[in-house]
Amino acid sequence: MDKNKAGHILVIRLSAMGDVAMTVPVLLALTRRYPELRITVLTRGFFEPLFAQLDKVRVFRAEVDGKHKGPGGLWRLFRELQGMRFDAIADLHNVLRSNVLKYFFSLSGVPFVQIDKGRTEKRALTAINNKVFKPLRSTHQRYADVFGKLGWPIGLENVNLLPRQPLSDNTRELVGKNHGKWIGLAPFAAYPGKMYPARLMEQLIREISETGRYKIILFGGGESEARQLENWAMEFDNCINIAGKLGFEEELALISNLDLMVSMDSANAHLAANYAVPTITLWGLTHPYAGFYPFRQDLENALLSDRERYPGLPTSVYGNKMPAGYERVMETIAPAKVLAKILALTGT
Repeated sequence: MDKNKAGHILVIRLSAMGDVAMTVPVLLALTRRYPELRITVLTRGFFEPLFAQLDKVRVFRAEVDGKHKGPGGLWRLFRELQGMRFDAIADLHNVLRSNVLKYFFSLSGVPFVQIDKGRTEKRALTAINNKVFKPLRSTHQRYADVFGKLGWPIGLENVNLLPRQPLSDNTRELVGKNHGKWIGLAPFAAYPGKMYPARLMEQLIREISETGRYKIILFGGGESEARQLENWAMEFDNCINIAGKLGFEEELALISNLDLMVSMDSANAHLAANYAVPTITLWGLTHPYAGFYPFRQDLENALLSDRERYPGLPTSVYGNKMPAGYERVMETIAPAKVLAKILALTGT
């Protein structure tokens, strides 16, 4: 088979949303470099809209909490996938589930390459003592390396990212008429160590609102987050909460129409970056050096907690490890600094 022309690759990346979103620029590069290549992404059904604009890419829904749960469910999943006749398998997850699938696929002889997560160097980067503080290979490049090892090498330098999408009538009604530039604000993350303190976030929203130059669109999920966002939306002018009010596909289209996204080190930063939306990120216990920086965003747009006061940063790849005394690291990022970056990037 001429791999420059055709083939069918299974791509495994089950979760989390940010990591799944980071596959998009890589798959864009892959399918544009090899237009005859077919891609099937094994992931959770909720993430399917992430790939809706990618030619030659389809999603196979992994029901890991249903019929594909446990060893028996993974065997059932393997049998379903086996009938699709893959030429190669790219495991971009490398966890227990995908390792079980690797064992099953080894029986069929299909080439199976797994991502090198760089666990040893990430432990060195996040160590409190004897820290090795240096930038590591990006996750996007680690994904690309997998395809290179399978025989489909790609470069990520000139990827054409996703275009702006039309807004639904539902979204237009919710967001209303234009009022200045649209700023998305995503104040939440999976762990407290990656979240800007609520009182500082409220101060930031107030200062953005008081400029009178922007429409602030608040992103989040879950009941408690939605309540907090709704309170802010009611308190401040030109501020809208969309949490729980749009479907995921509508939310992606809205993100694609933003003039700027302000996010924690979380999924919304990657969603915005996939549409080439300028993105400001706020970093607490984590750091861009770990390789999870939004695709093709200027590193100057990363606002970092103070490493002179907290030399152990980063303490974690995911933000889930908070050493004693590091509870207030994000307070070293002043709201005025965030606002200044917003003003600089929006040209107002």
